[in-house]
Amino acid sequence: MQRQLLTRSLPLLLACFSLASPVAATQVTRLLSWSELSSLPLPAAGRKIAYGNGPQQFGELRLPKGAGPFPVFVLVHGGCWVSAFDYVYMKRLSAWLADRGVATWTIEYRRIGDDGGGWAGTFLDVAHATDGLRKIAETTPLDLKRVFVAGHSAGGQLALWLASRARLPAESELYVANPLGIRGVLGLAAITDLVQYRIGPASSCHASVDRLMGGSPEQFPRRYAETSPLQRLPLGIPQVFIQGEEDPIVDPKSVRSYVEAAKKAGDPATLLPLANAGHFEASTPLPRTNASFEQALQLLLKPSFTR
Repeated sequence: MQRQLLTRSLPLLLACFSLASPVAATQVTRLLSWSELSSLPLPAAGRKIAYGNGPQQFGELRLPKGAGPFPVFVLVHGGCWVSAFDYVYMKRLSAWLADRGVATWTIEYRRIGDDGGGWAGTFLDVAHATDGLRKIAETTPLDLKRVFVAGHSAGGQLALWLASRARLPAESELYVANPLGIRGVLGLAAITDLVQYRIGPASSCHASVDRLMGGSPEQFPRRYAETSPLQRLPLGIPQVFIQGEEDPIVDPKSVRSYVEAAKKAGDPATLLPLANAGHFEASTPLPRTNASFEQALQLLLKPSFTR
């Protein structure tokens, strides 16, 4: 049944990822499309390491030059939580971070359409992948006191959830004892409110939320309370968001609302808006977005974070 739902919705999901915003026609700078992003050159592959037995349960480790120990970013890709989109496009950000002295662990995970994907496998996979850094650090110079998470789009929701899961009760389906601590989150066109985001055109990225969660908030209020970033505040750690102001997939207003809510809850949170940019400019450092990525990295890596 899950596979049939994915098959029916995939054409529209692909269209959503391929088309620029209707607003784009009025902008001087055309928005970056999924196909254009996918055609950009890729860096050489990192070291592929399995964290589980499934074909999607692996990550790609990339180390900077030098002796370390290195701070490390866990990178979580987006794609509406569906199996049609994978981790490959995040390699560009991975290489950019490595050039700046940061190790990266770019993870793959089971998604809607994969056996075991959706609830609760998608969440447990990103959790186990992140905790898998402890094993990797036994033979690799990683500084596990400086672990950050960056996620794009649906991966942004998962990144924010990773930072909040230490507060899950033991009876939760997603509970894992002694989760690896997260020092900060970089949200890239991040989905920040599952309850609101699920409201949108049928067979769109919005409609993937119910398939991810197994149903609506009315059916599974606890699932949403345990995973929707807005409902998990405060996180108690710095959060920086890079967001295209013309994003047709994640409403910029939703990210602004989350940042304001995070601040009110006492969290250090910063929004770095990208003018005349859409959904995919926020996923990768480009000539016109590089300054925002540099600023975000400086904010997260500095010893103290001020709003």
